[in-house]
Amino acid sequence: MIKILIAEDERPISDLLCLALTGEGYRCECACDGGAAADMIERGAYDLVLIDIMLPVVDGYELLEYVKLCGIPAIFITAKTSVPDRVRGLRAGAEDYISKPFEIDELVARVETVLRRYGKDAGTIEFGDIKIDVRSRIVTKKGTEVALTAKEYDLLLYFYRNRNKALYRSQIYATVWESDYLGDSRTVDLHVQRLRHKLALNGTLVSVYKIGYRLDV
Repeated sequence: MIKILIAEDERPISDLLCLALTGEGYRCECACDGGAAADMIERGAYDLVLIDIMLPVVDGYELLEYVKLCGIPAIFITAKTSVPDRVRGLRAGAEDYISKPFEIDELVARVETVLRRYGKDAGTIEFGDIKIDVRSRIVTKKGTEVALTAKEYDLLLYFYRNRNKALYRSQIYATVWESDYLGDSRTVDLHVQRLRHKLALNGTLVSVYKIGYRLDV
């Protein structure tokens, strides 16, 4: 399992990050100051560190230098929003720079991007009796491989990563087909029907009236 360290001294933000990333299948640990974060990195292996710049004891820039020596990618999450601050943070070696306040969905997407860059994206996803091997793009149900088309696979992964959320057909189409939605729902609907049939998702991949679909997990 991917392990992420959150170095953040504001407890509500730290808790929010931990809750959101744990919900995405990551294992999270938190440190309230830079010194504690460095100690935790020395004792344990992490795949990614999220760093607030204005940390007590050891600030984010100093912590980043230590993180880089350990070969761990890092993302700055900070209230310092000016362009010079962003440039300094990126030049210091952060893989990304996220300003507070932030949208949690965007933060999760940026975390996924950095992990993919380092070949550390989540290897497998499991829900119910379905298992998705992200690297091989193989989907199994009760241990038996299910043949999905490329778009069916992308659609399933998109639903899982946005599980328990009602998704508009236009959102689904724009993301999975990477094209503007022109109001014709047949493409999305047909692919959803196939997914339901192949993976027996009739009670899990549900229709949302006048909106689209939701994967209930």
